[in-house]
Amino acid sequence: MRRVVITGLGCITPLGNNIETMWNGLVNGVCAIDFIKGIPTDNLPVKLAAEVKNFDPIAEGIDRATARHNDNYALFALAAARQAMADCGIEVGRDVAPERIGCAIGSGIGGIQTFLHDHCTLLNEGPRRVPPHFIPMMIANIASADVAIMFHAEGPNLPVVTACATGTHSVGESFRMIREGAADVMITGGSEAAITDISISGFANSKALATSTDPAAASLPFDLRRKGFVMGEGAGVLVLEEYEHAVARGAKIYAEVCGYGNTCDAHHYTAPRPDGKCAANAIALALQGAGYKDTERLYVNAHGTGTPLNDKTETMALKIAMGEEAARKAVISSTKSMVGHMLGAAGAVEAIISALTLKNGVVAPTINLNEPDPVCDLDYTPHTAREYTADVAISNSFGFGGQNACIALRRI
Repeated sequence: MRRVVITGLGCITPLGNNIETMWNGLVNGVCAIDFIKGIPTDNLPVKLAAEVKNFDPIAEGIDRATARHNDNYALFALAAARQAMADCGIEVGRDVAPERIGCAIGSGIGGIQTFLHDHCTLLNEGPRRVPPHFIPMMIANIASADVAIMFHAEGPNLPVVTACATGTHSVGESFRMIREGAADVMITGGSEAAITDISISGFANSKALATSTDPAAASLPFDLRRKGFVMGEGAGVLVLEEYEHAVARGAKIYAEVCGYGNTCDAHHYTAPRPDGKCAANAIALALQGAGYKDTERLYVNAHGTGTPLNDKTETMALKIAMGEEAARKAVISSTKSMVGHMLGAAGAVEAIISALTLKNGVVAPTINLNEPDPVCDLDYTPHTAREYTADVAISNSFGFGGQNACIALRRI
């Protein structure tokens, strides 16, 4: 099997609209959760979210026609992809043939802002006033298609839709495509822009969201006080490349992608399987692919949503996957404590964070972990960042429908 490395990164996040700003915010423990400003919340049960701030698609290099005819989730993806491609320095046609570069940029929900806006148009003005761009702006595959069009990527195109596991599955499936020879380069990740009244109402009514009005007491992964997640938004995009291809052109390499686990709980459409077995299987598959040994230094970017069920189940799954002794030696953090849960974008952004952790030798913290839950008894890096030279990093994502995903990266 061919080796796969990460050579480009890009992001639009609540902590900043580029990699440097986001990373600086993370290692300094900055909380991007605040009162929602993008929509009225007077009648909503939840007042807080982690919104993207000061996003200007034109300033991100997106032309006005494209900006006008795309939902925010696709614009976030386009901006992050432009950053990642600029970072890796690949020019399609010069460094890689168009048919050897593909895209896998997923979304858990897709263009829900467009759906809501144009449904109101239908109700208020009639069917003739529904815009002709409604369908392409709303569907969940259009971000990946937009990026392929922008960069003339004629290879595989596989937009993944697996709820909150979307971003990690996108990276994992792209890893498989390159490893097995279907492409030499993949532009991959996830994007979401779903902070809407209907999304908030639906999540809140299913008891998934935190209802605190204190930004420092809302997203509380592994804390005894946790009551739900905080919605976030944004995009994360990585450029994956076959190792020899990257070396031949003198590319900068962040980390090697070396393992991937994909399993299903087959248990319930929202709740995780209580015994953690299938989530543990995904983690074990990724670690096995990485050739991980329990003598190596491991960083875990936890799914860590701050829901009562996820955090204790994920703790259990880590112990099952690697054994309790090795799990206790791992350094873990949930960056959702700072940026909220970015849904379909979460796994991609967390893969980026995992790569930067390996590259920079620093673990971003789990902030606001003031009252550790006794059943969540591993090392979650509370409050402040820590210098730590990890050999291997894994990133976990678990989604509605029992979707389990884990990718493993190795320092290179």
